[in-house]
Amino acid sequence: MEKIWDVIIVGAGPAGLTAGIYTARQGHSTLLLDSGKVGGRALEAHRIENYPGFPQGLTGAELMDLFTGQAKRFGVEFKPETVIGIADAGDYKIVSTRGGYHQGKTVIIAAGIQRKQLSVPGEMEFKGRGVSYCAICDGPFFKDKVVAVVGSGHEAVQDAIHLTNTASKVIAIPGKKGYSEDYPELATLRHNPKVEVIEGQEIVEIVGDEFVTGVKLTEGRVNKLATDGVFILLEHISTSNILVEAGIDADEGGCIIVDRNQQTNLPGFFAAGDCCCIAWQVVTAAGEGAKAALSAMKYVKQKGTT
Repeated sequence: MEKIWDVIIVGAGPAGLTAGIYTARQGHSTLLLDSGKVGGRALEAHRIENYPGFPQGLTGAELMDLFTGQAKRFGVEFKPETVIGIADAGDYKIVSTRGGYHQGKTVIIAAGIQRKQLSVPGEMEFKGRGVSYCAICDGPFFKDKVVAVVGSGHEAVQDAIHLTNTASKVIAIPGKKGYSEDYPELATLRHNPKVEVIEGQEIVEIVGDEFVTGVKLTEGRVNKLATDGVFILLEHISTSNILVEAGIDADEGGCIIVDRNQQTNLPGFFAAGDCCCIAWQVVTAAGEGAKAALSAMKYVKQKGTT
């Protein structure tokens, strides 16, 4: 007979790992599914200095190793499987993977998101050495330095303004078509003396030595810029499309909609972390994972299926 898990967690980033720590520690059988690297996008952080309890900072990989070890110690079972679908079968939930299917009493979706990449030479080479995908995470590392912000969406506008609090200069590059909408903060961005907006051009290469030293642009008024960092803030790609197709409500950006207890619109399905598009920080993802776990355990108890 196929095992019925108390909790199935989809995604092994900070939210999923934290949820597993909570549920397994309380004696709930917990299965964690993720076909990628355990730790998720947090592994990309070359330095995390704002996670409580680590005043000297540590790498994302080091922090995720601690999360993973703790989850394994409490008995979370890890399976590197790609989720291809979910279904609500009433008392039990079905999670289908390329390797088969799993049954659970509850499901916590912590599938995260993926950032669109520029896909230009130098991007991967200087990732973590001047190339970043999170202004709030890495902005303090560029105090009194020149940074470029790539992106035409609302987040790019907001984060460019945020970076003026630490950087000496912010070069905003929305791309050939300019900003996608007339955002309320655009006037603030354009009138900030620390900001230079370059429209009509795109980055074609990121250059440097050990760290980023500049970017090359398409032909125009200027085609080469000196910069110490490049923040790539393009649209995100939802990794939860299959789950949303199962009937879980999401907004127009593919972000899963949850209530204050991380409950989705489907009973027994919870979501946490970057797939809910709130803050995109390790500490908030962990907090949401904890809330989702507490809600999932309460759901199992109320159903009386333990």
